[in-house]
Amino acid sequence: MPGRFITLEGGEGVGKSSNLEFIRRHLESAGKSVIVTREPGGTPLGEEIRALLLDHRRDGMSADAELLLMFAARAEHMAQVIRPALGEGKWVLCDRFTDATYAYQGGGRGIAAERIAALETWAQGAFRPDLTLLFDAPIAVGMARAGKREGAADRFEREEQAFFERVRQTYLALARRYPERYRIIDAGQALAVVQERLRRELDTFLERS
Repeated sequence: MPGRFITLEGGEGVGKSSNLEFIRRHLESAGKSVIVTREPGGTPLGEEIRALLLDHRRDGMSADAELLLMFAARAEHMAQVIRPALGEGKWVLCDRFTDATYAYQGGGRGIAAERIAALETWAQGAFRPDLTLLFDAPIAVGMARAGKREGAADRFEREEQAFFERVRQTYLALARRYPERYRIIDAGQALAVVQERLRRELDTFLERS
């Protein structure tokens, strides 16, 4: 496809949302047409599924139901937003994608990676991100930041620290497994330092694209 697909990954409070706008502006300054989206969500149906997944009243949801809802939202997202935009030559910037499923439902919930991979192949075929920016910080740092957000914690934010440690370690394992597309961003640093690192990584990617 003529466009490029960039995903932002990481646990709670690592600054993905804070840096989305910075990344979008940087890509647009390089002449790229950029679409910003998120998972779960990105479409009307996906946003309704997102509301179900994050609702703390659904604490009894089974891990399998959670996994299947994630991929239901993703299939719609792929069909309605991601593939059409890439086909038009646009650059798609997505806050989380399938790697988050491996981290949260795989590492966090304990679902076997092989089961997730089967759904990934079904929903995506061979399609994968061109670049994945992993925002990484110690769990205590991320949770302290997340705790300052307005509003009640969602169903995932209510999990215990051990859950997020498993999520983080799964992300880092994915980065080791796919070094050709992963770039680890030390999100524990000051915002200006993080964004300077992002600028360098994006400029390198732009040169190669």
